[in-house]
Amino acid sequence: MIVIERRHRIKELLLKERSVKVADLVREFNVSEETVRRDLNQLEKEGLIVKNYGGAVLSDDLQVAFNQIPPVQQRKFELFEEKDAIGAAAASLVEDKQIVILDSGSTTWCVARHLNTLKELTIVTNGVNIADECANSEGTEIFLLGGKLIKKSMSIVGPQAEADMHKYNADYVFLGTSGISLKKGCTSSDPYEAEIKRVMIETAQQVVIVADHSKFNRQALLSFSSFDKVDMLITSDLVEPAILQAIEAQGVKVIVVPVGGTIG
Repeated sequence: MIVIERRHRIKELLLKERSVKVADLVREFNVSEETVRRDLNQLEKEGLIVKNYGGAVLSDDLQVAFNQIPPVQQRKFELFEEKDAIGAAAASLVEDKQIVILDSGSTTWCVARHLNTLKELTIVTNGVNIADECANSEGTEIFLLGGKLIKKSMSIVGPQAEADMHKYNADYVFLGTSGISLKKGCTSSDPYEAEIKRVMIETAQQVVIVADHSKFNRQALLSFSSFDKVDMLITSDLVEPAILQAIEAQGVKVIVVPVGGTIG
């Protein structure tokens, strides 16, 4: 792992845990204590941390700012390299002038950020974070569903959102998931979000699930799709191959993005 990748991973750990210990980082990255201390010195110069005995904590300014960010925005920083690689692979499927549905979430946000180079796209979404990201592309037309806002995920759900969604047809729908299990398929922890995902699946020609490795062998509250309704699954090589083979056996095309050599 090169220096910039290691320091980015340390930043991710700090954003998630709020503190790190030198001894833990030595074990995590298999480097010397001197190397870790150089990394922390640099992060302190950047104003990101305050060093203490045996480690470092996130700076007070960042602590305050981070606590004011909605959870979906915080999740952008978790497993970012993996999610971003998945997002890039998903976006590569899309062509100019196509219609794309994106649900809210951190991995679908990574898909959105890689769509910004395409021309004359139409984006339909229930994610405020997604609409905000897609607004960076001047030629993209954006339709944001109406309904109830769930603040922690910045997603719009409910009967109005579902009725709005039924009006659209799309080339692709990209969906995140709280969990994937061989028994229950794709699952969500929120009943309203599960329902809007079901409606989104009905409106697209190609249904694509985007999920980092942490989502596998997890089963959230409600199933929103069995594998027979999913055309593609895009994930990383951090997922156990046997699990992906079992999903492929159910008719899903699995795209595996190589990230194992650059994370952790």
